[in-house]
Amino acid sequence: MRLKGKTAFITGGNSGIGLATARAFIAEGAKVAITGRNQETLDAAAAELGEGVLAIRADVQDVPSIERAAARAAEAFGKLDIVFANAGISGATPLGGTSVDAFESIVRTNLTGAFFTVQAAAPHLRERASIILNGSVHAPVHGGPR
Repeated sequence: MRLKGKTAFITGGNSGIGLATARAFIAEGAKVAITGRNQETLDAAAAELGEGVLAIRADVQDVPSIERAAARAAEAFGKLDIVFANAGISGATPLGGTSVDAFESIVRTNLTGAFFTVQAAAPHLRERASIILNGSVHAPVHGGPR
């Protein structure tokens, strides 16, 4: 149990890579706080993960909600050892056909959200804590202009 006694804060921990990471961290002994925008999937993830998880509804596009979530996780667990800025979105954003609103939503979640997640968690980190940033590129899947 390599993470026994450690605490983690994972944005987007209610599904996908975030949920899989939460499972792995708990299996290794960590206590985990997960965030998500959708209460239904957040509740399902918390039920699946069981003891050692704190589920917090928060949206990385809403900086005050992420600040509250990080503070709540730290209050529940004490200092944080791991921050996984995982929350992200994709969408149909073809070059030459992407709306400003779609582009700005993706940037607010995938870039701005990751930055402010780390900033919100920073005051609650233990010395020698870890920060994990998750990113992906959809160009190989969706392709460029044709």
